[in-house]
Amino acid sequence: MNTESPRERILDAGALRALAHPLRVRLFDLLSQYGAQTASGLAALTGESTGATSYHLRALARHDLIREVEGRGTARERWWERPAGAVTLSDPELAKTPAGRAVQEVVASETLTLRQEQLMHFVRHGWDETAEWRDATLISTASARLTAEQMAELSARLQTVIDETVARYRDQTGDAVRVVSVRADVFPLPIQGAAS
Repeated sequence: MNTESPRERILDAGALRALAHPLRVRLFDLLSQYGAQTASGLAALTGESTGATSYHLRALARHDLIREVEGRGTARERWWERPAGAVTLSDPELAKTPAGRAVQEVVASETLTLRQEQLMHFVRHGWDETAEWRDATLISTASARLTAEQMAELSARLQTVIDETVARYRDQTGDAVRVVSVRADVFPLPIQGAAS
């Protein structure tokens, strides 16, 4: 098993603009979560036409967000995949301009909306899962009083656990294996007056 971590990619303005479309975010996410797919397979998953998914897949590929799977498929049925590795949707340099901030906000908003839809689907339908999968689920919210340095340490520790888990099981297959969403939200809440 390859334990070397794929490189992290900070998306430039062109890649972010290419991703700034609800269907493209969805296609990118489906390829990230479920692996290689065809345009027709993605059309079935999204309820869109094969023509629409093909068009948007090519737009993502032009910015190296996804790539065609070598040696798989035919001229008529192409397979697409997302390269392994973390993708950062924010760039401090790009955020220095209103247009740069706007495109980052669109992509982040679409991505988080999709994540929230997935979470809410589980909340509504998770009871249909077996007890084994329900009992292994963690949806947790907590509040802590931290300094920025302590928050950074917590974020780094959580990211290390996530990175180690992803690296260890990235290519795992088998009948008992399912795609699992791993979410970690660590952020400061707005200041609402003096702390008591």
